[in-house]
Amino acid sequence: MTRPAAFLGCRLLDPESGRDEIGGLLVRDGRIADLGPHLRAEGLAEDVETIDATGLCLAPGLVDMRVRLGEPGAEHRERIDSAVAAAAAGGVTSLAALPDTSPPLDDPAMLEFVARRARKLKSVKVHPYACLTRGGEGRQLAEMGLLREAGAVAFTDGGRAVADARVMMRALAYATAFDALVVQHPEEPALAAGGAMNAGPVATRLGLPGIPPCAEVIVIERDLRLVEATGARYHLGCISTAASVDVVRRAKARGLPVSCGVTPHHLLLTEAEVEGYRTYAKVSPPLRTEEDRAALIEGLADGTIDVVASDHTPQDQDSKRVPFAQAAFGVVGLETLLAAVLELWHDGRIGLPALLATLTSKPAALLGLEAGRLAIGAPADLLLFDPGARWTVTEAGLRSLAKNTAFEGREFRGRTVRTLVDGRAVFIREEPGPG
Repeated sequence: MTRPAAFLGCRLLDPESGRDEIGGLLVRDGRIADLGPHLRAEGLAEDVETIDATGLCLAPGLVDMRVRLGEPGAEHRERIDSAVAAAAAGGVTSLAALPDTSPPLDDPAMLEFVARRARKLKSVKVHPYACLTRGGEGRQLAEMGLLREAGAVAFTDGGRAVADARVMMRALAYATAFDALVVQHPEEPALAAGGAMNAGPVATRLGLPGIPPCAEVIVIERDLRLVEATGARYHLGCISTAASVDVVRRAKARGLPVSCGVTPHHLLLTEAEVEGYRTYAKVSPPLRTEEDRAALIEGLADGTIDVVASDHTPQDQDSKRVPFAQAAFGVVGLETLLAAVLELWHDGRIGLPALLATLTSKPAALLGLEAGRLAIGAPADLLLFDPGARWTVTEAGLRSLAKNTAFEGREFRGRTVRTLVDGRAVFIREEPGPG
């Protein structure tokens, strides 16, 4: 049993309730025992450890909806223990693990394998997705009922779209029996086949095969018709185009049960990052134009986009240090998730509580997790961070086993100071350091 602890003098931020005030928070027996401006060192029991958090922000731990662990099947890229260490350093206390591993998470035994491995680490909470279709191949439905009972938080084929409309409609209809969330990767496979970056003048100049923006919105518009017919809960893992934002905005106005996410790299970067054939800028969906980026930020600010997720996709050096067209897709993002998103607050684009909601209470609600809020009795899954701390991203400074960050050399403001899971400190930053 950990010793009771009180964080004093910090800015308490709870997006769910709208709390934003200077005060303290008491942790006892793994849960939040008290919080508010009335909490001071005077009056606390003698057994309580007091932590001076003046000038720091205390918020719910981050909930990352889109993480690839590497294990099983690609332990040379990332293991569960290294991913969890990276998550803790980034302030993530709960993560949802995508099922497109090798073998894929399409049966209860595989889900239990991942959950058991994560539990042994006694650190960040890992909640596995299950495949929507067998093997994630998009042809036959997986055993959704059994997988749900085994602990699947939602169903998805990860980075592969379900292209067959009939299969998708059956999946959505079946999911309504469990009130399960279906997560789609919106990219029409035939249109995206062979593509390496966003289709357009930059791709033409670089001589690279392009992935047209319409490949994304075509899947979304088709699926929204199926959602309308079935009433299923539907989430778009990560969108990247202005057209997608517009379609989702109109679907929400019609009352459809649709939600969507975006990644930090799509909010901060554009296709210009590919100049010089930088393979660390090769992601799926691809980085788009400045107009698309602006639309994504606007969609996040007005609530059209519900969550920000890292889409943490570790790759080894051999997968990235090859010609651009042959390079693997994906970047790591667990350790830069908070800092990258805080850029939008520092730039005055979005208020801090609203921004944190996209990283905490909103993803927790979509996945049905007991997380993402500061409330008496809630689990003490907490993030203490310095919103103004400046630091530079370096490969050497990353705890992730893979180093394929899109933000190498970039200076950010905002950094995790301490991460707690069920009241236990799973990460404490010893000193600021450069990376």
